[in-house]
Amino acid sequence: MKTIHILLNYCIATVWIMNGLYCKVLNLVPRHQEIVARIVNEDHSRMLTFIIGLSEIVMAVWIVTRIQSRLNAITQIIVIAVMNILEFILVPDLLLWGKFNALFAFLFILLIYYNEFYIQPKTAQS
Repeated sequence: MKTIHILLNYCIATVWIMNGLYCKVLNLVPRHQEIVARIVNEDHSRMLTFIIGLSEIVMAVWIVTRIQSRLNAITQIIVIAVMNILEFILVPDLLLWGKFNALFAFLFILLIYYNEFYIQPKTAQS
């Protein structure tokens, strides 16, 4: 189980790195900046997208370090839920899978929860 937990941690961190670095910081997926522009402000959308991307990279580093892992998991769950609720309501036309993005977000939340609160306690007892 410990190996599965570690593998899942790296997979989850990879999702944050991909979305933060490639999609937002390097702006290789301009749709992310369009989403920010429509939700917040067109004038500062590039800067805000960049900051969001950096925050996602920090999240990935936090996941890998395992510092305060339960707080990290709860933070991830809240961030993903809030972000996806806002996008679902405000910009569903810009989402990769439209309103189905909410389903994938929910599955990702379940994975994070399962990894931290079901697998992790078992590895701590070993």
